[in-house]
Amino acid sequence: MKAEILAVGTEILLGDIVNTNAQFLSKELASIGISVYRQEVIGDNEDRLLEAFEEAFKRSDVIITTGGLGPTGDDLTKETACKYFGMEMVLHEESYEALKGFFSKIKKEISQSNMKQVYFPKEGIVLSNPNGTAPGAILKKDNKTIIILPGPPKEMKPMYLNHVKNYLMPEGFGVIKSEVVRILGLGESTAAEKLKDIIDAGVNPTIAPYAKQEDVIFRITASGKTEEEALEIIKPIKEKVKARLGIDCYGEGEDNTIEQVVGTLLIERDLSISTAESCTGGMIASRLVAYPGISQVFLEGAVTYSNESKTRTLGVSCETLEKYGAVSEQIAKEMALGIANRTDSDVSVVTTGIAGPGGGTKEKPVGLVYIGLYYKGAVKAYRYEFNGDRDKIRTSASIKALDKVRRVILEGKLL
Repeated sequence: MKAEILAVGTEILLGDIVNTNAQFLSKELASIGISVYRQEVIGDNEDRLLEAFEEAFKRSDVIITTGGLGPTGDDLTKETACKYFGMEMVLHEESYEALKGFFSKIKKEISQSNMKQVYFPKEGIVLSNPNGTAPGAILKKDNKTIIILPGPPKEMKPMYLNHVKNYLMPEGFGVIKSEVVRILGLGESTAAEKLKDIIDAGVNPTIAPYAKQEDVIFRITASGKTEEEALEIIKPIKEKVKARLGIDCYGEGEDNTIEQVVGTLLIERDLSISTAESCTGGMIASRLVAYPGISQVFLEGAVTYSNESKTRTLGVSCETLEKYGAVSEQIAKEMALGIANRTDSDVSVVTTGIAGPGGGTKEKPVGLVYIGLYYKGAVKAYRYEFNGDRDKIRTSASIKALDKVRRVILEGKLL
């Protein structure tokens, strides 16, 4: 079965609202074996919506709309769908009683505009909405189906999960499942080249790379008669991908983060850590603190932004600062050693750099960051040049710093 998703609302076209509904619905439909052929955003306009229905049904069997079910005159999704199918709307008593109950709770009279929300065609299946005033509906005619859902995610998601999913499941063919492998240290093209033969051979499962701001992910997707069968198809390919990419593969799963991986490694191996940050201004410490249980191993995080704070807090030499400058390999090493000695930690990681937009020179351009790393008595600094604006440079540096910690723990030595 093929489906299309139509988000209705001029506010989405104008960028006032981010369309997260399409992402949710696409994932949900894929999980029950229904292919999404297209996502589209339509303004609050009857003619354009009718045209969108006509075009979508040339390609697909089901259209799912979100939005346009409110009480105002420009909320016209339901009315337009009924017009497309030639269905007459009548008062739906159950929805009317629910609406009266809602207004009774807030001690207000039902407004005339809200009454349009409780009219539906007799041929339709009305979907109750305990989270709002707008019920949804399933309309079907001549093997064409329009499923009408409200726009607010807090109303749309439960309506889909409680009503629509079970309705559509018999229409799906098998189950589609995906698993994710996460990469740091390689760009998308380089990582894809390493896996080219595996990617090119993929039919079931397929492998697709996606570059994100923080990392590169490979999504491995398979279809099967059951969820268990699909996951078994994925398993050997996932292991092959992980083996091929080695230490550059840092984690798995949709929500896995570098701080979760590093936090787990530190706790499992009983390694204490401290941080000292200049250009990243506490971002590394903040990421670590986001991991529950990190208090077992995270001893201290210092933001040593000025030269004075580097000297006072970390014992950085004034002579080194004068000779090499704050953004240098030498200072990164002294910072890493200084915070490790101060806290007696097993590991320390530090940053010093130029995040911009000003302050760069030919020798030390904007984006230059030194990451200092201390590990069980040894210290080393690494030079990187990151691209982007101030926020992107700082974010990239904090992620790279945590990835250096991950690698040194796994290798058991500084590289």
